[in-house]
Amino acid sequence: MVKTLVFGASLNPDRYSNMAIHRLVRNRIETEAFGLRSGLVSDVQIKDKLDDFQNIDTVTLYLNPQNQKKYYQSILDLRPRRVIFNPGTENPEFQEILEKAAIEVEVACTLVLLTTGQYS
Repeated sequence: MVKTLVFGASLNPDRYSNMAIHRLVRNRIETEAFGLRSGLVSDVQIKDKLDDFQNIDTVTLYLNPQNQKKYYQSILDLRPRRVIFNPGTENPEFQEILEKAAIEVEVACTLVLLTTGQYS
């Protein structure tokens, strides 16, 4: 089964990353999460260390472009099949780096993709 990493996960139920975790779990998509603070959302442990993740198919980003910079190499090292840039996370510099590494880039909203059955 493919695994999604919610990158920039929040414990705050009003944040889109939090909503995405709930929706991914509801859609029976294996989900992991990385955030600044560890905690539990919909039975998914948000981890605050990146060395715990393996076999990630999709990274769905919830960090603004400025905050992404320090994670470029960490995300590349995960070797995901694709990275989804959710609204507000669009980053042409990082998108180009990912494409050069043969990682698919998708500028979309994870919540919309899940709602419309286009998340694959």
